[in-house]
Amino acid sequence: MHMPFRGRLKLLVASLTAVILLTWLYLLAGNLENGRSLLLSPCLSETPEARVLERAVLESRVREMEEENRQIRLQLSQLQGTAGQPADGGNYGNAAWGASADTGPEDVENTAEERANHTECPRSPTVLKCELIHVACVCAGHNASRDVVTLVKSILFHRKNPLHFHFITDAVANQILSSLFQSWMVPSVQVSFYDADELKSEVSWIPNKHYSGIYGLMKLTLTKALPSDLTKVIVLDTDITFATDIAELWAIFRKFTDKQVIGLVENQSDWCLGNLWKNHKPWPALGRGFNTGVILLYLERLRRIGWEQMWRLTAERELMSMLSTSLADQDIFNAFIKQNPVLVHQLPCFWNVQLSDHTRSEQCYTEVSDLKVIHWNSPKKLRVKNKHVEFFRNLYLTFLEYDGNLLRRELFGCPSRATSESVQLQGALEELDEDDQCYDFRRERITVHRVHLYFLQYEYTPTGDDTDVTLVAQLSMDRLQMLEAICKHWEGPISLALYMSDAEAQQFLRYAQASEVLKNRKNVGYHIVYKEGQFYPVNLVRNVALRNANTPYVFLADVDFLPMYGLYDYLRKSVVQLDMAHTKKALVVPAFETLRYRLSFPKSKAELLSMLDMGTLYTFRYHVWTKGHAPTNYPKWRTATTPYKVEWEADFEPYVVVKRDCPEYDQRFVGFGWNKVSHIMELDAQEYDLMVLPNAFMIHMPHAPSFDISKFRSSLGYRYCLQTLKEEFHQDLSRKYGAAALKYLTAQRNI
Repeated sequence: MHMPFRGRLKLLVASLTAVILLTWLYLLAGNLENGRSLLLSPCLSETPEARVLERAVLESRVREMEEENRQIRLQLSQLQGTAGQPADGGNYGNAAWGASADTGPEDVENTAEERANHTECPRSPTVLKCELIHVACVCAGHNASRDVVTLVKSILFHRKNPLHFHFITDAVANQILSSLFQSWMVPSVQVSFYDADELKSEVSWIPNKHYSGIYGLMKLTLTKALPSDLTKVIVLDTDITFATDIAELWAIFRKFTDKQVIGLVENQSDWCLGNLWKNHKPWPALGRGFNTGVILLYLERLRRIGWEQMWRLTAERELMSMLSTSLADQDIFNAFIKQNPVLVHQLPCFWNVQLSDHTRSEQCYTEVSDLKVIHWNSPKKLRVKNKHVEFFRNLYLTFLEYDGNLLRRELFGCPSRATSESVQLQGALEELDEDDQCYDFRRERITVHRVHLYFLQYEYTPTGDDTDVTLVAQLSMDRLQMLEAICKHWEGPISLALYMSDAEAQQFLRYAQASEVLKNRKNVGYHIVYKEGQFYPVNLVRNVALRNANTPYVFLADVDFLPMYGLYDYLRKSVVQLDMAHTKKALVVPAFETLRYRLSFPKSKAELLSMLDMGTLYTFRYHVWTKGHAPTNYPKWRTATTPYKVEWEADFEPYVVVKRDCPEYDQRFVGFGWNKVSHIMELDAQEYDLMVLPNAFMIHMPHAPSFDISKFRSSLGYRYCLQTLKEEFHQDLSRKYGAAALKYLTAQRNI
């Protein structure tokens, strides 16, 4: 019995000796290489001092290796002395709650802060090519919907993987973001929405003092809100900006130990330490606590351990003494982690650089390349105090104003799931003839423009009598100065579509926020149609404004007209008087113009007629485009006291009040020419009666000619294509309305 044991012991000793020698050689080679990389920098490797220093470092490492070898031999002799004895079970779990899986064994003795910022030797697990990354956000209201777009841009800019965004939204954010992503059409991006109203009962019992309100508690419900087969997700606040590929963060899930279910960055303020002011009593937290602006949630494991019950019990227990939360979900997450520290995986702090006042965020980076995620978690946002705030602000503004069209790029090698919209668009593109002289016009018709509805806060309360009227118009940056005047002349709801670039949209935002007039008007819906292509898609932009009117009737106007004072109330009365609810009518508002930039606006019809007689005002475009408004019959209007009917004539393009479900504008007409004419023609084809209102008027204010009218006047090709589009429109009208549409073709030929 003794000889077999001695044989096994000799074999064990031989094996361990071989392992020791191989390990020593491997470590020596690695450390020689490390020492070399440390010393042989471009500025030191050629100096005698560098060579001396290099030799000293190498000798030191050799001595260290010899000492380690001696310790191994000593342990081996102890092993021989205890051979045959059962070994005591060792503790191979986490030595301390802060030992992150992002650090190796050699880092355990370092401070949490040193480990969090250790970037010299990254051991980042790879993410598979085309692996789908899931991202969740809670988003409610107009402002958060605007903020989340900048977050999404920063993620899309750096990403190399397909993405699936999960948005917990209220009705407002759902409408805005669903429309935006549908029109954005970014390849390899999926979007899902979850109704926040269905989750409110889960957290409404928790008193919360945080400015985020009930939505600041929604992240607690994600295991219930998100699909049951979703195993893990990155959860982000809307005030986050990414400076790297989100796949790097996703890869950290692979570093979780078997017990870890949540990944967080340590809080960089002193809030949880309770020393910010006298009698400051924060919720319980482990050390400095954790910030929940960036969370890795292992949903599968959370469901397995009963997360929903565990956070509820934690909240109930702490609320008995704390009474309410101050930091919304963050308080409850921290209290839970203090009771269950083994469940948290501490992320390096560059994954959530927190830019609130008086934080230690500057300790999270030494180089720009260290930055991963920036978190504007102060209520002051871009005005926060930080030594490097200008750099962070510029990075944020870069994505804020970045052209989102450039992010519609394919991920090569990762097939994108085709949507019905993308298939339809591709089919339409294939039907176009690139040799066609009017190809650019036809291409513009099928271009899908990104649309951001309700860019600013919007509130509208419907009237109870179903007579309300929305003023509908479109504009670009060069007509922005008209907004305040229109708001002063029209007190009713307004739906405006603005054709702008991403950068211009931010200029408009700053303009609107600085205007006392616009700030105080909440019943104006501003819808951004983002620029793309070489033409102004005027009728597409008009249709966006028309579709998003919320009243039974719409006043289809242009933004460079000022309606008479009191027109809103007058139109509502006319709707009732002319029984528009049960008849097909289009109420014509006569149009006038002035050549003066400063005008004493007439307060009545009598005053307008006086100014007309004096030459201060004119009937609209009488000197350049008489046919456009002549059928209004201005001589009759001067003395009319009741509404009167007029007949359609070629090129008639009045401004009208109609039901909201009227035909949309034909989007083949872009830039200048026939964009309103074609619409009035279709109203007539659908047998709308054109009724001129005797006591209504609007006045066109002077402005510089648009770029598109200049192109029309100077380009023979432009005029040729416009004529071609007119003829095609007539043909489509004939196919749609039959013999009744022949009069339009006849009228056009007689011009």
